[in-house]
Amino acid sequence: MSSVSDDGRGEAAERAGPAAAPLPCTRLTARQAIAAVSEAYTELTDPEGPGTAAAASHAPAAAAFPPDGPLGWRGYDEMRARAHVRTGEHESVVTALATMGGTEAVVLSFEFRYLGGSLGERTGDRLEAAYTLARERGLPVVSLIATGGSRMQEGMRALTQLQRVAAQSARNRAAGLPQIAVLRDPTTGGGWATLGAAADVILALPGAQVGFAGSRVRPADADPYAYSAEGQLASGHLDAVVPPDRLRTTLQHWLHLLCGAGGAAGSGKSREVDALAPAPLPSARGVPGLPESGWGAVTRAREPRRPRAEAYLRAYFDDRQEISGDRCGGVDPGMRCGFGRHQGRTIAFAAQCGTATRPAGFRTAARLIRLADRLGIPVLTLVDTPGAANDAAAERAGTGAAIADAFAALATARVPVTSLLIGEGGSGGALALAAPDRLWATPDSYFSVIAPELAAAILKRDPAQIHETADQLRIRPQDLLDLGVIRGIAPPA
Repeated sequence: MSSVSDDGRGEAAERAGPAAAPLPCTRLTARQAIAAVSEAYTELTDPEGPGTAAAASHAPAAAAFPPDGPLGWRGYDEMRARAHVRTGEHESVVTALATMGGTEAVVLSFEFRYLGGSLGERTGDRLEAAYTLARERGLPVVSLIATGGSRMQEGMRALTQLQRVAAQSARNRAAGLPQIAVLRDPTTGGGWATLGAAADVILALPGAQVGFAGSRVRPADADPYAYSAEGQLASGHLDAVVPPDRLRTTLQHWLHLLCGAGGAAGSGKSREVDALAPAPLPSARGVPGLPESGWGAVTRAREPRRPRAEAYLRAYFDDRQEISGDRCGGVDPGMRCGFGRHQGRTIAFAAQCGTATRPAGFRTAARLIRLADRLGIPVLTLVDTPGAANDAAAERAGTGAAIADAFAALATARVPVTSLLIGEGGSGGALALAAPDRLWATPDSYFSVIAPELAAAILKRDPAQIHETADQLRIRPQDLLDLGVIRGIAPPA
């Protein structure tokens, strides 16, 4: 998990080979990192160290360590003393109450120069106290992570701190409090597997080393890209790589969206979701007037110049931030998910972009819906797909299971979900994002149990009957309204 050397460096500080280039990720101390993203902060003090008296009642009591720690590791006390002289810190994490863009948050910031930012028992004490304070005050948690993992000099007593941190994170999650992680260089081992990967929104600095395996324990021939922030983003395991000069603003945007006025997000209290107002219906942005035939509806929905998800999102939201990836190794560029501000309220969105939706897209949408539900934020879905991807790669990635997951997320959501069909509604791949009983359609859309071409091929085996089949399927917006499939047709902008 961690390989902390005598001079206090963690395994993640080492690079594979003497010719490895330095990372473009700026190394900051724990306090420098907090100051870089906040207007002001008050440290949650440790009785064994100096600092302000504010919030001292939430500081952990100093543990009574036997000489050289729980394992009696020879020289451990000397290592900690040298780390203190070098850093001024008494532990590998600094916890604080900070203000970011007017939003108060509990911040956990790791000091990598202190024994490689490793997690020991006293680190766990500080983290538990910080999470508890966040729950008591109904505040989000922002983790600024730079760690090589668990502290080997404390053995299993250190490793079990991961369970302790995971339990605290789960309690804050159950309380409806957002958690945002910023992955600095490096973020490996248990710090990545708990504080990092478990966060609701995961941001990383460019070039940061990110992975469960540190540089000294991974295979010698391993691709270094897989252990980078950029590689983890491409694999769907984090939401964005943010340049250092944009990190402060990005964090402020996220906190404003997840904790701002106009919604119950981040309240940490029991929310009356039944009384939560749904997301307002977007206006139709395509051609007005209803299609005369079923095939006419298909033609209009497949028109390349028809407004797609980006046009609707741009018109609907004043400000928005997106999440990325399914946390299972996949990213679907044809699915846009995130949170935005509309008329002073935060609205979550999941939008298909007109392409065949891949399993990663369905899983990302399900992740978005569950997160919005937990934070008490209404959801808007934009439905537009010819159907679920049906190639062999999609089947191997679990198309059926991913669609089932999306259905389940919608079916169990307590917050209101508003759905608008803005183009093609291809079978179950489109239905997976359509809220039961809260679906509207634009005039240039259609919804069908199967594509008319395929229906004709299966039922009639005569391509000449495609147009007739399209009419028989009753897929036009006005047909869908008559059938009770949609609640109405969206008015024009």
